[in-house]
Amino acid sequence: MIKTTLMIDGMMCGMCEAHINDVIRKTVPGAKKVSASHAKGEASFLTDGAIDEIRLKEAIAGTGYTCLSVSSEPYEKKGLFRR
Repeated sequence: MIKTTLMIDGMMCGMCEAHINDVIRKTVPGAKKVSASHAKGEASFLTDGAIDEIRLKEAIAGTGYTCLSVSSEPYEKKGLFRR
């Protein structure tokens, strides 16, 4: 799994978060655990593979928000039992 975090400018409220979450779900097939926070100015989600960053930035810009950065890192589910 890959965790992608977006820094987004322009989110002011919960409705803004919902707009960003909707754009991510529509633009990134298979996105899981989609979450946005206007307080932090970021959104994150999980995918099985790499994403099209340019397409996602353009989709976010089309809703009136600005995607300042995109970062991706490997994600390991944290469980009770580790080896």
